[in-house]
Amino acid sequence: MEIPHDAAEKLIFDLVFIPGPSGREAEASNLLALRLPGLGWDSAEIDEAGNVVATKGNGPTEFLLLGHIDTVPGGPEVRIEGNTLWGRGSVDARGPLCAFAVAGGAVELPPEWRLTLVAAVREETDSLGARHRIPLHTPAACLVGEPSGTDGITLAYRGYLQVRLTAGDTGAHRSGGTSPLTACLRVAADILGEIEGQDDPARPAVERTGANVLCMSGSEEGNRTASIDLDIRLPLGAVPDTVFDFCRAKAEARCVSATLVSSVAAHSAGRDNPVVRALRVAIRENGGTPRLLAKSGTADFNYAAAWNCPMAAWGPGDSRLDHTADERLNLEEYARSVRVLSGMFRVFFGNPDSRVRL
Repeated sequence: MEIPHDAAEKLIFDLVFIPGPSGREAEASNLLALRLPGLGWDSAEIDEAGNVVATKGNGPTEFLLLGHIDTVPGGPEVRIEGNTLWGRGSVDARGPLCAFAVAGGAVELPPEWRLTLVAAVREETDSLGARHRIPLHTPAACLVGEPSGTDGITLAYRGYLQVRLTAGDTGAHRSGGTSPLTACLRVAADILGEIEGQDDPARPAVERTGANVLCMSGSEEGNRTASIDLDIRLPLGAVPDTVFDFCRAKAEARCVSATLVSSVAAHSAGRDNPVVRALRVAIRENGGTPRLLAKSGTADFNYAAAWNCPMAAWGPGDSRLDHTADERLNLEEYARSVRVLSGMFRVFFGNPDSRVRL
């Protein structure tokens, strides 16, 4: 099935035009689910978590495309200037998602394969959408939609740990001792200082640790309370439970409670797995030079590691524009990404070597 160029552009413009911050994706999800059958998908529905799930083919072996439809709030006014689409989500990550939708709907599948597209919700917050789908699939291969530039292939992301520090009392004069807010601040400083001391700026980003205060609140009036959430990024090899145990020990030393809000380990995919090999060939066929990347952030890629299958993250767009007021996507790059993805499918499904080595 050949998808007209203007249909691909219309899809991404219409989707970016609809705001969809995490937790409020329904309007965008409904539009995508309605459009997918017209792009060549056999079926499209919205699951219990709010994800859009589309399928094509009915073979026993699944190739899963995992994108996300939510965005962070804000962003520039949605518009097209010349050959550039401005708007929140154009890069992170509706550009990759729309490329998946267009190229995936047009692919010719061998009879033994089926293709699944998941447009996940809440990737920017708690990855609820991806976590909901993990036990429902056993894919033989997975491609995650995140901006890497059409020549880039992302193989690794750091892990993530969110820890909540809390303390409270029934009220006391500040001169009488350490208040809950002060205690939480001191624990946060203890944790941040030790993590900063373990960091090595000379190492690759995915091998570095880091931490920031995500949010904080407190009051010195009446029944005093305090709460601080820490965002801790985990390097490859770090065990989330071990890092949380360290945070809890620091908290207990100052009579503060520590709660694990969420966590996921860092993950790195093999640089020569069949998905990466097929992408490399397709990138070269379209005049590019493949670049292998590792990122300092965390994505649904980390949760998809539970499938233990060949995988990579890839998609059009400059990730330096993620979440910024200048988020924009060159539409020529978007069109090229559809061609690269189509070529990747042709190589992956048409090359017997790609299949037997899964």
